[in-house]
Amino acid sequence: MNPTRRRRIWFVVALLAAAGLAATLVAVALQRNIAYLYTPAEVLSGTAGANVSSGEARFRLGGMVETGSFRRDEGSLRSHFRVTDGDAQLDVVYDKILPDLFREGQAVVATGRMEGGRFVAEDVLAKHDETYVPKEVADKMGLAHSKHNVDTPTPPRAQP
Repeated sequence: MNPTRRRRIWFVVALLAAAGLAATLVAVALQRNIAYLYTPAEVLSGTAGANVSSGEARFRLGGMVETGSFRRDEGSLRSHFRVTDGDAQLDVVYDKILPDLFREGQAVVATGRMEGGRFVAEDVLAKHDETYVPKEVADKMGLAHSKHNVDTPTPPRAQP
């Protein structure tokens, strides 16, 4: 085999190896940063997985802030509230400033981990207007409503 052809073959092999390594590193990085969305019922029943219930996995918790459950520790930012999906409630602890639109009875998505039977949130997102609920939360809440025969209001139609 002539030297030029050998050099080209080694170049192609090195290029393929580098592309394979880059793809592997991207896949590993994405897998570590994925945070799946679960409802309180899924977390407490164990259908979300053992890693979620044990606190090993970081995930997003979606549902509604239960009315009458919010309280804040005196003299600190640490707040406590319950998130419900209609089937179960899960206590949440958050020690940062809550979003301006956060309030009881509204949709919320919190990212964090389970710790000692409660959810310790790193980030909390609140809905941004009167009609918005994240699609994943709306789908799961719709399943809970149909399961418990709860009437869901039909969205208002736009007037021409």
